[in-house]
Amino acid sequence: MNRHPRKMRNTEPGRARARARRSVGWAGGWLAGWWLVVATGTVAAAPVGLLDRAHAVVAADGSGQFRSVQEAINAAPQLTEDDAPWTIRVKPGVYRELIYVMREKRFIRLRGDDAETTILTGSLYAGLLGRDNQPIGTFRTPTVWVDADDFTVENLTLANEAGPVGQALALRLDGDRIALRGCRLQGWQDTLLCNRGRHYFEDCVIAGAVDFIFGGATAYFYRCELVVEGNGYITAPSTLPYDPYGFVFVRCRIRGRTPEVRTYLGRPWRAYGAALFVETEMSEVVRPEGWHNWERPDREATARFGEKGSTGPGGERKDRVPWASAGENGALFPVTPERVLGGTDNWSPRAGGSDE
Repeated sequence: MNRHPRKMRNTEPGRARARARRSVGWAGGWLAGWWLVVATGTVAAAPVGLLDRAHAVVAADGSGQFRSVQEAINAAPQLTEDDAPWTIRVKPGVYRELIYVMREKRFIRLRGDDAETTILTGSLYAGLLGRDNQPIGTFRTPTVWVDADDFTVENLTLANEAGPVGQALALRLDGDRIALRGCRLQGWQDTLLCNRGRHYFEDCVIAGAVDFIFGGATAYFYRCELVVEGNGYITAPSTLPYDPYGFVFVRCRIRGRTPEVRTYLGRPWRAYGAALFVETEMSEVVRPEGWHNWERPDREATARFGEKGSTGPGGERKDRVPWASAGENGALFPVTPERVLGGTDNWSPRAGGSDE
């Protein structure tokens, strides 16, 4: 799934999409409560030496060149080479803004000091009325929308605080070769949209309740923690039939906001949706049947769901639905990042930071 060659001497001028700039409401107390729930100590602050090499600094208190993340992105050069990415440091603070990264802003690294204290947040939701007095819809709600290829995010929280009011995205990804490390994504329904391209997540915390990881992209989640906020479904892939992988979770952990919540591992948003959990620790919040057919029995013959090496109370497979058998397909293994995400350009996201 290679949208264009990795190196490009000329970029096609793009027109930035018009986006709603007004954020409705501020649920600061709700976000603070979430931190008490998901704090695991696995997301480390960025090394000071790396922060010192930033090309631009964003600080809400005015101590940097920019007060908003959007201003820093707008000011970044339009790079065409991957050997020297443009690094934007975001100092600790709460940034209430909607952020759009246009297609021509490639090879940017957006890096926070510490995910727990560096928060980009919004609160748009699908039912919110726009200027035309019509609901804005799901796809116009993201707090952060990345349309560029070759974009990296590290040590930041990306949140949508709308709560249980319907679809409300924290992050939408439309670019290719996007990597997130040490980040926290917080929402309720549709927290993360991996829309198209190839995406890599490492040591991230992703929280939500209903379909909170969804879309048609190919995405690899390594050592991530999935926090189930309420009854629902973790994944809702819409994978294209010719893509061998959809969402792949390796050595991840699933747990609930409270022990009483219950979740399915996924349901097929489109007929050929694909999701695979490998060596994942699952708490009791995972339902015994594991997977749901979206009230569409016909999709049981086309959806590509499965597990291999699941552990924990929720990892018992004796009561799993029989049609979720992709974990038994030997042709999919081994599921390394290079195999799942390599594509025709042999992209290796682990070269940017993984120790394995």
